Amino acid sequence: MSEKKSLLEMLPKGQIFMLGAVVSFFAITSIGFFVLLSQQVASPDTIEPVVARGDAQQGVPSAVVPPSDTNIVLTPVTDADWYKGKKDADITIVEFSDTECPFCKRFHDTMNQVIATYGDSVKWVYRHAPLDSLHSKARREALALECAGDLEGNTGFWKFADELFARTPSNNGLADAELFAIAKDTGVNVAAFTDCLDSKKFAGNVQTDLDDAQKAGLRGTPYSVLLVGDQKIVISGAQPFSQVEQIIQSVLK
Repeated sequence: MSEKKSLLEMLPKGQIFMLGAVVSFFAITSIGFFVLLSQQVASPDTIEPVVARGDAQQGVPSAVVPPSDTNIVLTPVTDADWYKGKKDADITIVEFSDTECPFCKRFHDTMNQVIATYGDSVKWVYRHAPLDSLHSKARREALALECAGDLEGNTGFWKFADELFARTPSNNGLADAELFAIAKDTGVNVAAFTDCLDSKKFAGNVQTDLDDAQKAGLRGTPYSVLLVGDQKIVISGAQPFSQVEQIIQSVLK
């Protein structure tokens, strides 16, 4: 007596292959879904790196000028701040930045373009916001910037800052030895710079800036606040030049 054939044996080979492929696809998709779900449940702050790095996509949508927020608490700008542009400009942009943040690197170029275009109307103030949990090297680099400024003044600070952002690949990619190379290449006395950096002389300044950033509403870097009159306009993330220009133009009218 012959054995009954199973349903699979009765199907043509081509259909069996297609059926197997479909089953495999859904199996893999299901596994991937549950793996992703387990990661989300295990790490409730999965989104933190995106927010903390200030992804431009988390900022203001293109062609939208954000409203003024007079509730922002920001330490007043003084002669002790590092700045580019016109000292008594009508518009001041205070930027809180992390030297190892890739979006800060991008926005640094944007702000240099802003100053090249609107330097008579805009004052760019740089303040530190090292995100230690993401970029362990950023705080030491902030100290290096302060040392360069202490030794060579405002011009020396910006020479060092521009060169540091130009050289770092971001995300803790800059070798510590490069700090001393940058000091030498930008005309800073390397021996004095080394003493200053090793002493952590300006650790308090860096922490004060970071505390100020958090009080001002920092959720990630770069985080900037445009000041004009009584208006305080947040520029969140690495917005492109076109967006920053639109905000500037809106308050210059």
